[in-house]
Amino acid sequence: MNDLQWYAVGDARILKIQDLTLAALTPEQLLPDWDDATALQVYPDLSETLDASETKALLSVHSWLIKDRGRNILVDTGAGNSKARPAALYFDHLQTVWLENLMRAGVRPEDIDFVLLTHLHVDHVGWNTRLQNGIWVPTFPNARYVFSRAEYDFFSNPAHDSARNKTSFMTRIDSVDPIISADLADQIDLDGSEVLEGISFHPTPGHTPHHASLVLKSGMERALFTGDVMHHPIQVCIPEWSAVFDADPQIAIISRKWALNYAVEHNAALFTSHFPMTAAGKVMTYDQGRGWSFF
Repeated sequence: MNDLQWYAVGDARILKIQDLTLAALTPEQLLPDWDDATALQVYPDLSETLDASETKALLSVHSWLIKDRGRNILVDTGAGNSKARPAALYFDHLQTVWLENLMRAGVRPEDIDFVLLTHLHVDHVGWNTRLQNGIWVPTFPNARYVFSRAEYDFFSNPAHDSARNKTSFMTRIDSVDPIISADLADQIDLDGSEVLEGISFHPTPGHTPHHASLVLKSGMERALFTGDVMHHPIQVCIPEWSAVFDADPQIAIISRKWALNYAVEHNAALFTSHFPMTAAGKVMTYDQGRGWSFF
């Protein structure tokens, strides 16, 4: 494990488990309000967030493994393998080495104690299950899977089965329903209270109606797992720029500002869901505003 980049937050240790990296969208497609001149002015290191041609934004898809208080915890589970995603072809019938990456960290699927889900989108719940003998079964048979009750209800309501949500409904069927059927799910209310010792879910809606961000407290230090409150580091500098994936862009702005304020007030380390490179870092404050610094 010596070559793996673990991060310390108090006594906890945190590691990124990579699933895949996408270079599919231009910055303007990802963030409809994008302006090149403004972006370069507030984020001079913009090239580190783009592909080699510097035309596409790099979007990482990964999980966070937390070792804390004798527990192995996963935050989100990537896109998963072998799953039919006809309306989201970047995730269609993938064959990634996510599971091998987890085991490189010395953790087997049966060693996971808790799986914490920020929301129920395709690229956050995929490795909840894996295909065995033609059946989707829980990847982590000894884990409790914790997620928002209201989020599950939203993606179970036929009234919400629109073109925008089509993939999420397919995802729920093969990646969430089997967890519930196996009696491994703990559906919770998003009220900011501790759901596990040292861990709380906080409502950060906008990307989805019941999206959550997670706080880990260990000793005197805190980590904030942002989920999809942000998709690109430029949003630290300009939180008013919402992503094309946000269901309600205006509410997403409010949630993004809450997350950034929390990070500054508590000097929290941020563990993001789609930033490239390490995907982890700190919010920096300057006279002219805020910026992002990768670990």
